[in-house]
Amino acid sequence: MIAWFTRNHVAANLMLVTIVFAGLISLTTKLPLEIFPEIEVNVITISVTQRAAAPEDMEQGVASRIEDAIADLPDIEKLSSRSAEQVATITVELVNGADPQEVLNEVKSRVDALSTLPSDAERPQIELALRKREVLNLIVSGDLDEKELSQVARRIRDEVVLRPGVTQSDIEGIRPYEITLSVSENTLRKYRLTQDDIGQAIQSEAIDLSAGQLRSDSGEIRVRAKSQAYDYDDFKNIVIKRFSDGSTLYLDDLASINDGFEEDPIFTRYNGQRAAVVNVYRVGQESVIDISQEVRRYLDELRPRLPPTVEVSIWDDDSRIVKARLSTLLNSAWQGAIMVMILLSLFLRPTIALWVVVGIPVSFMGALAVMPQLDITINILSLFAFILVLGIVVDDAIVTAENVFTYYRKNPNASGLEAAIEGTKEVAVPVTFGILTTVCAFLPFTMMSGNMATIYQQIAFVVVPVLLFSLVESKFILPAHLKHLKRPSEDKDNALNRFQHRISTGLEHFVERYYQPFLSRCLERRYTTILGFIALFVIAYSLLGSGWTRFVFFPNVPSESATAELTMQTGTPIEVTEAAIERIEQAAQDMREKYLEEDGTSAVRNILSTIGATGGGGSGSSNKGRVRFEITPPEERNIDISPTELVNEWRRSIGPIAGVETLDFDAQIGRSGDPIDVQITGNDYRALEEVVTAVRDKLATFSGVFEIADSLSDGKLELIIELKPQAQMVGLTLQRVTQQVRQALDGYQAQRIQRGQDDVRVMVRYPKADRSSIDQLDEMRLTTPSGDSVRFADVASYHYTRGPSAIYHVDRRRAVNITADIDKSTVNATSLNRELTEWLSDYLSAYPGISFSLEGEAREQKDSQRDLTVSGLLVLFAIYALLAIPFKSYGQPFIVMSIIPFAFIGALAGHWVMGHSVSMMSIMGMMALIGIVVNDSLVLVDYINQKVRSGLSLFDAVYHAGGARFRAVLLTSLTTFVGLVPLLFEKSTQAQFLIPMAISLGFGILFATFVTLILVPCHYLVLEDIQRGIKQLLSKLSLNAS
Repeated sequence: MIAWFTRNHVAANLMLVTIVFAGLISLTTKLPLEIFPEIEVNVITISVTQRAAAPEDMEQGVASRIEDAIADLPDIEKLSSRSAEQVATITVELVNGADPQEVLNEVKSRVDALSTLPSDAERPQIELALRKREVLNLIVSGDLDEKELSQVARRIRDEVVLRPGVTQSDIEGIRPYEITLSVSENTLRKYRLTQDDIGQAIQSEAIDLSAGQLRSDSGEIRVRAKSQAYDYDDFKNIVIKRFSDGSTLYLDDLASINDGFEEDPIFTRYNGQRAAVVNVYRVGQESVIDISQEVRRYLDELRPRLPPTVEVSIWDDDSRIVKARLSTLLNSAWQGAIMVMILLSLFLRPTIALWVVVGIPVSFMGALAVMPQLDITINILSLFAFILVLGIVVDDAIVTAENVFTYYRKNPNASGLEAAIEGTKEVAVPVTFGILTTVCAFLPFTMMSGNMATIYQQIAFVVVPVLLFSLVESKFILPAHLKHLKRPSEDKDNALNRFQHRISTGLEHFVERYYQPFLSRCLERRYTTILGFIALFVIAYSLLGSGWTRFVFFPNVPSESATAELTMQTGTPIEVTEAAIERIEQAAQDMREKYLEEDGTSAVRNILSTIGATGGGGSGSSNKGRVRFEITPPEERNIDISPTELVNEWRRSIGPIAGVETLDFDAQIGRSGDPIDVQITGNDYRALEEVVTAVRDKLATFSGVFEIADSLSDGKLELIIELKPQAQMVGLTLQRVTQQVRQALDGYQAQRIQRGQDDVRVMVRYPKADRSSIDQLDEMRLTTPSGDSVRFADVASYHYTRGPSAIYHVDRRRAVNITADIDKSTVNATSLNRELTEWLSDYLSAYPGISFSLEGEAREQKDSQRDLTVSGLLVLFAIYALLAIPFKSYGQPFIVMSIIPFAFIGALAGHWVMGHSVSMMSIMGMMALIGIVVNDSLVLVDYINQKVRSGLSLFDAVYHAGGARFRAVLLTSLTTFVGLVPLLFEKSTQAQFLIPMAISLGFGILFATFVTLILVPCHYLVLEDIQRGIKQLLSKLSLNAS
């Protein structure tokens, strides 16, 4: 095949054009742009809403019953739930390999079959958890009242999805619509009505109902009633009661009709003005950039139609980040490619260097052609993978081209065609197996589980196709171009050729004058040399253990926004929460002014705050709030301050706030969970409280640990109703009393109507002024079965208690999580978690029913390390097998693989030089390094074997192999490193967590060059010494036996 393609350059060029064309088609039509790929979550969620239900009611009446119904399904790995006020959410995590749709159907079947759920609970919402891919937010703000703001925001939400390419949007930060029919108790008594009577009247009168079809001679006619009420004018004329004298009581006669909003408090502000947020999403293969451009065109058309007091701003536009970051990484890519080209031109002929570099776009286009089939998009991760492989992809082409050039130079009578064919064939086996070992090194990336799996897989599914297409290009396309080589006497005499000749001659002089004499001395003292490398290895790893280079599971990656999440004590009035949020806002505004530059740019941009953050059932929480501000990217401002420093200053300037339960700050992206997350499980609530307190106290003793919080927080003050003996005398039960009280306080849902895209409740309830005090509850009139009314205080009493704000279950046991953040520059999370685990194991011996586990980042780290250990062993065996096959030896693969641990020294040193901690991405880089560093050793050992077979003595073969392969080894290593150099110094936010992997590869391969050229030859001779010694020993034993 090699000879045929080399002779038939037309076939080779057609293959090249086909690959490039396929890649271009894929790039322009099939590959969407996004920042990060969509992370598939193998999770099913079940959500149930029950109005006015307490967390304990949701736990006992909903969550526990659903958990019991589905717990024995075989594909469930973890079953957890959260029961809060009015809503319970059950989360079903599936085992790897399970069919989510099949499990979803089984879960739906079992939950739908439940007959024990509360009758007033809404139908369970069961679905596969999908993460919406948000493109941007539209902030509608201005000097408007709530109704005007809501109308504008909803209009924008409805109109934006009509634009080409925009298919999904929703709205947040404002209260849902609600039609409230307020009827006082006195009015109800006056007309001898109940809330049920009013609700049933509305249900009977305000309906759209089909009555069948009338078949007349002229055709079929559909018959239906159409009197559904949608607004104030419709509702006011609904008949509630007809009297015997012929008079009629309309809804407007007895109720105050308010077409407004739900009572739960939700307020949003943008730079101090009332605001609402319209979220725009992308679906399927829609392009982030196309959607953003279309939305911006829509805004240009919309703004002239808006009132002058309304402003629509774009917040968190992913397309801006995509374009900026992809542009930055593309710059790194072409800068790396140019550096590779220059480097190759220094050591190879410019023509050869050109054809070697041509292999880069060909291989890249091949990978782009197959990326849609592998479900890979153009994103930060896939583009990083292209940069990562930029210098690696030419390794096989360099070895092939350098060998063809050497063959042509050393065989004066050989033609260019012969040199191209024979030179390629000579290294075909080691080059092929070298690429396969590199491919094997990236296979563990595809075997990882957990939240980080998507990151690893995106990289692997780009690198592997690139390498395979590179192998095809170097075997079938490159030789067809190298056959046109000219001898030095035939080359044009120009400055470039003369310069390249001097570099090439200088390199040969260095090899003969310095390298080979040094190698000869190392070979003669090979055992001393090996001991020196072993000592270096031990020193490097002892320095890692002593903290010379720190390990963090996931490095701190600064975000382009900062967030403060506030939770006040449960039951805190909205006015108190609002005052706290205003204080946090003001601190952000002060920083905005402090870092304002002359051109109007500030490190702190716009400020967005929400008060009464929405919870599970769409209801607001009066004790919660959030403040976010945008951080100007470093390249767009002159003030040098990091997001972490901004957040720390923000935290200090706010100071302590009375009544705060938690106030968490964050300015990082990509976190897989809290660094400290301890989950305590058990059914003894009192014991759980004691253990949680002890764990919190223990965490407080560690320096560098802050924002300690737990999920065991008190809920609202509860009033527990108890019946008096008089209740039974008038026929009242606890259920009937509770139901009437709930209708009075929370209201009676008469209808639920669809108005445009909004789901609107129609609620009948007492006026707010009639349900705001305990005295009013005492005076409330209850209707007996006979139709009479009695005072609440006459038939019932009550006492106070306080329940939890939320109840968590894990695998049907109550669970509490204690979380904390750490300063990763001073605290090692792994060591801290280890010490905490030892302490907890001892402490919980006094609580036999309580157990614990580490969650968050620690769990992710444990899962990743487990996957890495298993896949790493498989990779080492696969590489051994791929080396043993071409060598036809069980021992020689160990010579090649002996370089692996020493390459890690370079990777660790690189982290120290660059000032980066070793992270999980660093470890994955070292895994990839395994496959890359063995390539040069493979080519070197293969050359030694060839020379031994040709009749050279073993020492001479090893000695000459180092000199003959010096250029190829040096070039493959240097091209890999220089291809990564632009990325190593990249300052963009999204690239920061990828840099540790580049450090491992770049510096690891550099150090491996030295090890390959010195240690591998020594190991080869030592292996022969061992084999010779074994043979001599066996020979002596055989003689003694005879």
